[in-house]
Amino acid sequence: MPRKTNLDRPAGGRGGRTRSSSTSEARTPRPKPKIDFTVDALDYRNTNLLRQFVTDAGRILPRKSTGLPAPYQRQLPRSIKRARQMLLMK
Repeated sequence: MPRKTNLDRPAGGRGGRTRSSSTSEARTPRPKPKIDFTVDALDYRNTNLLRQFVTDAGRILPRKSTGLPAPYQRQLPRSIKRARQMLLMK
Protein backbone atom coordinates (compact mmCIF):
# COMPACT_ATOMS: atom_id res chain seq x y z
CA MET A 1 0.00 0.00 0.00
CA PRO A 2 1.56 3.36 -0.96
CA ARG A 3 2.22 6.09 1.62
CA LYS A 4 -0.09 9.03 1.76
CA THR A 5 1.48 12.38 1.08
CA ASN A 6 0.07 15.42 2.76
CA LEU A 7 0.21 17.96 0.01
CA ASP A 8 -2.60 19.98 1.49
CA ARG A 9 -0.57 20.85 4.60
CA PRO A 10 1.60 23.95 4.68
CA ALA A 11 5.31 23.28 4.40
CA GLY A 12 6.07 25.23 7.57
CA GLY A 13 6.93 22.27 9.77
CA ARG A 14 5.12 19.82 11.99
CA GLY A 15 2.28 21.96 13.13
CA GLY A 16 2.74 24.18 16.13
CA ARG A 17 2.34 27.89 16.23
CA THR A 18 3.22 30.14 13.40
CA ARG A 19 4.45 33.66 13.89
CA SER A 20 2.74 36.56 12.29
CA SER A 21 4.78 37.92 9.46
CA SER A 22 4.13 41.58 10.18
CA THR A 23 7.47 43.31 10.36
CA SER A 24 5.97 46.53 11.66
CA GLU A 25 5.46 44.99 15.11
CA ALA A 26 9.01 44.36 16.22
CA ARG A 27 9.46 42.70 19.59
CA THR A 28 10.85 44.87 22.32
CA PRO A 29 13.76 43.23 24.12
CA ARG A 30 13.39 42.26 27.76
CA PRO A 31 14.95 44.91 30.02
CA LYS A 32 18.21 43.79 31.56
CA PRO A 33 18.44 44.20 35.33
CA LYS A 34 21.12 46.39 36.80
CA ILE A 35 23.53 44.16 38.70
CA ASP A 36 25.08 46.23 41.44
CA PHE A 37 26.91 43.42 43.22
CA THR A 38 29.80 41.10 42.46
CA VAL A 39 29.84 37.32 42.47
CA ASP A 40 31.62 37.53 45.84
CA ALA A 41 28.48 39.15 47.29
CA LEU A 42 26.54 35.96 46.47
CA ASP A 43 27.61 34.47 49.76
CA TYR A 44 25.48 32.31 52.06
CA ARG A 45 25.81 34.93 54.79
CA ASN A 46 24.23 37.67 52.64
CA THR A 47 20.64 36.55 53.19
CA ASN A 48 19.08 39.89 52.28
CA LEU A 49 20.46 39.61 48.77
CA LEU A 50 19.63 35.91 48.44
CA ARG A 51 15.99 36.46 49.41
CA GLN A 52 15.51 38.56 46.27
CA PHE A 53 16.04 35.44 44.16
CA VAL A 54 13.66 33.13 46.07
CA THR A 55 9.87 33.05 45.78
CA ASP A 56 7.55 33.17 48.78
CA ALA A 57 7.15 29.42 48.46
CA GLY A 58 10.93 29.03 48.71
CA ARG A 59 11.71 28.17 45.09
CA ILE A 60 14.86 29.52 43.47
CA LEU A 61 14.05 31.74 40.51
CA PRO A 62 15.38 30.68 37.09
CA ARG A 63 17.87 32.68 35.09
CA LYS A 64 15.17 33.78 32.66
CA SER A 65 13.40 35.73 35.38
CA THR A 66 16.43 36.88 37.37
CA GLY A 67 18.43 38.02 34.35
CA LEU A 68 21.70 37.16 36.03
CA PRO A 69 24.79 36.16 34.06
CA ALA A 70 25.52 32.43 33.95
CA PRO A 71 28.37 32.41 36.52
CA TYR A 72 26.22 34.35 38.96
CA GLN A 73 23.26 32.03 38.41
CA ARG A 74 25.44 28.97 39.06
CA GLN A 75 26.70 30.44 42.33
CA LEU A 76 23.20 31.49 43.43
CA PRO A 77 21.69 28.05 44.21
CA ARG A 78 24.87 26.96 45.96
CA SER A 79 24.69 29.95 48.28
CA ILE A 80 20.94 29.59 48.88
CA LYS A 81 21.27 25.90 49.70
CA ARG A 82 24.17 26.55 52.08
CA ALA A 83 22.16 29.25 53.84
CA ARG A 84 19.25 26.85 54.17
CA GLN A 85 21.50 24.14 55.62
CA MET A 86 22.82 26.56 58.23
CA LEU A 87 19.26 27.73 58.98
CA LEU A 88 19.97 31.29 57.92
CA MET A 89 17.13 31.07 55.36
CA LYS A 90 13.94 29.09 55.06
